[in-house]
Amino acid sequence: MKIKDGFLLREVAGNQVVIPTGEAAVTFRGMMSLNGVAAFLWKKLETPTDRDALVDSLLQEYDVERNRAFQDVDDFLKKLREQDFLEE
Repeated sequence: MKIKDGFLLREVAGNQVVIPTGEAAVTFRGMMSLNGVAAFLWKKLETPTDRDALVDSLLQEYDVERNRAFQDVDDFLKKLREQDFLEE
């Protein structure tokens, strides 16, 4: 899975936000603000990856328990799917 073309992560006034471009701007209006962990996962999803690789990356980057990492990844992926940001 990976982030669909047409969505960019940018820093705006010190905040990490997702901005739609091109055709994506027609279907998704506005911006989505991301916290640090979500921005980290977004960057990993800019290239094809899978759930387990995301969890492993999170464990390497942050001091978090494995169960919590799985939960955080699953929650974030659910939000991305709800907004139709992912290519599966």
